[in-house]
Amino acid sequence: MVPVPQPAPAPQPGPVPASAPALRRAPVQRRSAERLARILDACAELLDETGYEQLSTRAVATRAGVPIGSVYRFFGNKRAMATALAHRNLDSYAARVDAGLAALPAAPDGRAVIDTVLDAYLAMKRSVPGFGLVDFGIPAAAPGEPGADEDPNHLVAERICGLLAAPLGRPADALLLRKILVSVEATDALLRLAFRTDPAGDPALIAETRALLHAYLAPSLG
Repeated sequence: MVPVPQPAPAPQPGPVPASAPALRRAPVQRRSAERLARILDACAELLDETGYEQLSTRAVATRAGVPIGSVYRFFGNKRAMATALAHRNLDSYAARVDAGLAALPAAPDGRAVIDTVLDAYLAMKRSVPGFGLVDFGIPAAAPGEPGADEDPNHLVAERICGLLAAPLGRPADALLLRKILVSVEATDALLRLAFRTDPAGDPALIAETRALLHAYLAPSLG
């Protein structure tokens, strides 16, 4: 009996953001959550293909295989959709960092902690659709628009601070938050340069970024 080829399994949609203020309505049922995840997956793919300015809710609906009304059920416009994608990216990044920290030995060295946090970001930058344009934030919003009152680097610093406090055995206090925020701001600028220089990330500039973080932040994590 000749075996009948089986179709490849369909790709699984990405997770739904745990906290996305841009959502008009949070999904309640599993089917609704899966539809939202497909919409955000389609948004991410189209960002890589067309850029943010050419992104449209209709194109996202077509790519996701859902009616346009399903998109508007969750989002008022494309900015709200991209903001939700940014929140999902931050949730995914935090999960990667948390898993990486859990794999480190007890009382980890500060440099190893920094490498874990940085490498999680680099892995997403190189592999996650849409991440190059919308990582944890989107282009500046006008007052009142989704994401207008958010500072992505502050959100990232607060999340990292909370994740690092327990493994380091110290409180997530103002001093640790300030050190991490300075590191996030510097890293953001340097990695933008590294990925402008080389689409895969210029190795020399990434090495310089790592050295800077080791010198500045590691003493505060020991």
